Amino acid sequence: MALAHVLPRGGVLIYRHFGQPDLTLLENALRIARRRGVLVLIGADWRLAARVRADGVHLPERQAWMAARLRRRRPDWLVTAAAHSPKALRRADGAHAALLSPVFPTASASGGTPIGMRRAAGWARAASVPVIALGGVTAARAARLTGFAGLAAIEAWLTVSPEH
Repeated sequence: MALAHVLPRGGVLIYRHFGQPDLTLLENALRIARRRGVLVLIGADWRLAARVRADGVHLPERQAWMAARLRRRRPDWLVTAAAHSPKALRRADGAHAALLSPVFPTASASGGTPIGMRRAAGWARAASVPVIALGGVTAARAARLTGFAGLAAIEAWLTVSPEH
C-alpha cells in the first residue's frame, strides 16, 4: 500500500481485496493514511469497512443500489460507486460520487473498451451524482478533462515513489 505514502492530503485510497483481505497491510495503510490526511475506502465490503473503521466504502456497479442505504446507516462514511454506463450512473444516485470508467485506454485487466473523454463528460453532465473520471488517467490526460467532479487514477500513481 505504497500509495498511502504518496497520495496528497484529502486524497482517497480504495482498498480492493477481492475476498482475501490482508489485515496487516490494511491496518498499516490506515495508520499511514490517517497520519497524512488521506481517506481510505474499502471496496465492495461494508462489513470490513466497519470492522477496521475505514472512512467509507466503494461499491462495485452491481452493489450501487446499496449506496443510499449505507449513507443513511453510516452518515459519517464516504460512499462511492463504480459505473460504466449511463444506466449505472443512474443506479449510483445514492452515492456521494460515482467513478466512471474507463474514460481512456487503460492497461487494467478490468478496463474494457474506453468510453472516450467527450462521451464520458456528456454522461457526467447528465448524471444526478458527482462523477469522477477513472481509467487511463495520466497527468497529460487529466489536464484535458472537463465536465467531471474529479479524477481518479491507478496507473498514474504506479510510477510515484514515497520519496517524491
